[in-house]
Amino acid sequence: MNYTLKSNYAYANKLASATDNFLEAAMQQLTYSAKIIEQEINNEKLLKEEVTRLNLQTNSFNSVVINKNGIIAATSPVLPQIMEQTISSPGAIQALEEKRPLISKPYMSAAGNLIIFISHPLFDNAGNYLGYLGGSLYLKERSILNDLLDQHYYDEGTHIYVVDSYKRILYHPDHIRIGTYVNNNAIIDDVINGKGGIANVRNNQNVEMLAGYAAVKKAHWGVIAQRPVKNTLASLDTLIIEVIKRTLPMAVITFILIGFFAHFISRPLKQLANKVNTLDNPASFENFENIKAWYFESQRLKLAMLKGVSILQTQIGQLRHDAQTDPLTGAHNRRSLNGLLNQLMLKQIPFAILEIDIDFFKRVNDTFGHDKGDEALKTLTDIIKKLSRKDDVVARIGGEEFVLILPNEDSESAFKIAERLRTTVASTNMDVIGFITISIGIATWPEHSNDIDQVYKYADKALYYAKEHGRNCCVIADKN
Repeated sequence: MNYTLKSNYAYANKLASATDNFLEAAMQQLTYSAKIIEQEINNEKLLKEEVTRLNLQTNSFNSVVINKNGIIAATSPVLPQIMEQTISSPGAIQALEEKRPLISKPYMSAAGNLIIFISHPLFDNAGNYLGYLGGSLYLKERSILNDLLDQHYYDEGTHIYVVDSYKRILYHPDHIRIGTYVNNNAIIDDVINGKGGIANVRNNQNVEMLAGYAAVKKAHWGVIAQRPVKNTLASLDTLIIEVIKRTLPMAVITFILIGFFAHFISRPLKQLANKVNTLDNPASFENFENIKAWYFESQRLKLAMLKGVSILQTQIGQLRHDAQTDPLTGAHNRRSLNGLLNQLMLKQIPFAILEIDIDFFKRVNDTFGHDKGDEALKTLTDIIKKLSRKDDVVARIGGEEFVLILPNEDSESAFKIAERLRTTVASTNMDVIGFITISIGIATWPEHSNDIDQVYKYADKALYYAKEHGRNCCVIADKN
């Protein structure tokens, strides 16, 4: 369960970071357009072109509006009913009052949509306030934010949901719950106050959950990833049942063979016992000679048992292999990775952790399909393995996330290996897809920390830094 808690926290933290990045990108789009609009605020053609471009170019917003001197001057999509009108929605009022870049508190529109409004003020060259440029996101309808959150949902009872500072649900796999409030949940108070962590909680259906949570700092939201305790334990039960199902038939056959050969071994002994009373019979020698020796049968029993044990060990070995490897790429999975790292730490062998993430992998899946995305993952795994040494460990820990463990390497030598891997990937032309790039975060044990969880966090921060500074690069984690 501790592993599930940590996984859910890492999952929530990554999703919170992705949401922050999306909101930051949306605000940057508005900032860029605002600089253009401020120079020609009275050019109606330019205003229409800018709102249309913002609305259609990246699909970041459901609608875009320009407010000039308190009056709507341009919209996309075109909404004639509000042109040249004032708007008194909470988001519009907040934008007019505060006159700064902001993300509004979620609110219900007159049409019954749950909305957040992202806006940027407009000023002339003399610093006079002209109005604002804003984009709306409909939380109950299809939007790029919903798409971002939906792609992270997966089954087996695990799900994520997002709440605002009023404990109102902004996203949930069950769309009926969007707009409702969460009460009597201890982790909600923490996450809306900017904290992150893990906890065992009970949801409003009184189901015990393993939850990880992280804050979306830019919007004062919280992301919670959780999985029922029952489902977590069920996977172990399923594995045990599968072992029993596979081994039971062979075990039954083995016991039948044991019984048969045991009877076969005992028969010569019984015959010998019966013949003891006929020693004075002239034919006794011939009778003893006709009794088959039991050494042959015992050898048969031994071979049968060895064969049965061999079959059992083969099946158990296959189950163990399936439980420790990623079925798509054949690399180690997270469970196997943790066991190997524990062995290295027990032996006090220092090692470097390379966290590897494919840049813009969602584009690969969206453009070429998940089949080609899977082929890219397999090709990347092959490249990592070819560049790895005998004792290095290659693991896949998420969708497009890999980890390469380098025993007896420090940060500098690990960086050289990471650079060789990065350039090799960047120069590999993959079938149909073409070229992809990777970003790599590097941390070392015990150089960065004696706590393996802290080493992972250092590597995560280095990877995020690489992602935020152009991607296709390798970054060694800062020790501070």
